[in-house]
Amino acid sequence: MTGKKPGPGDYGLLLALAAIWGSSFLFIKLSVETVPAASATAIRLAIAALVMSVVAFHARQSIPRDARIWGLILLAGLFGNAAPFTLISWGEEVIDSGLAAILMAVMPLTTVLLAHFLFADERATITKAIGVIFGIAGLVVLIGPQKLLQLGDNTVRQLAVAAAAACYGINAVVTRSLMGLPHRALAAAILTASFVMLVPFALYVDRPWTVVPSALSLSSIVILAIAQTVIATFMMFAIIARQGASFFSQINFLVPLFGVFWGVVLLAEHPPGDAYIALALILIGIAIARRSRPAAQE
Repeated sequence: MTGKKPGPGDYGLLLALAAIWGSSFLFIKLSVETVPAASATAIRLAIAALVMSVVAFHARQSIPRDARIWGLILLAGLFGNAAPFTLISWGEEVIDSGLAAILMAVMPLTTVLLAHFLFADERATITKAIGVIFGIAGLVVLIGPQKLLQLGDNTVRQLAVAAAAACYGINAVVTRSLMGLPHRALAAAILTASFVMLVPFALYVDRPWTVVPSALSLSSIVILAIAQTVIATFMMFAIIARQGASFFSQINFLVPLFGVFWGVVLLAEHPPGDAYIALALILIGIAIARRSRPAAQE
């Protein structure tokens, strides 16, 4: 813990980061209008990796040449960037950005489940279990039990975004073992690994040389790389350094709200009524699960 009570600046930084991350669903929606999901993600990762590598070089930071560490970096690259970015982008080729933001809200509940099985000091409690149940209920309400049985195109896309949320949950567990490394070098290594893993897949699936991207899609990808990836990473590190991980975890309540907000205001999306019910259930689940976390876990 930092021992310092959060002030207006801390909450302002948290809100700003939530607004930036929440807007990522908007820019993803714009990017995949003319660029296929995997290719859009690969370009985003290439730009972000290049910028972060330059930053790490100037900071004279590097990663130890340890097989275990680089194995974890590859896992973090896969589950933290390559897979979820692509799944969200593919999902948003069909579904609204606001719905994608709501689906992503199940990430912290996924983390609770995984941490129970992998870490002795984060065993699930009755309270956490109730929170997870609320989250699952919200997911079922959003997608619809009948659609889950029929598995139509929109349903598969929604499940893809939910799978991306699960990837982020896995990544949260993986990166716990990497937190002692220099942050800039770690971010650069993970982004580079993500790009290298994704390029062959994007070339095979998308045949990007046949794509004619629009200026709007390309500019959206650049914004995603610089703002939602590089700048947001530094903001995340700053918040955790100032107030700890527990304070930072409150962002899980804010990102889906901003995601819906940007979609409604800038893309004129109109989420169905059950989407708001689902969002409420998921956020209640996060709140319940978070209440059982020990205050010392920072």
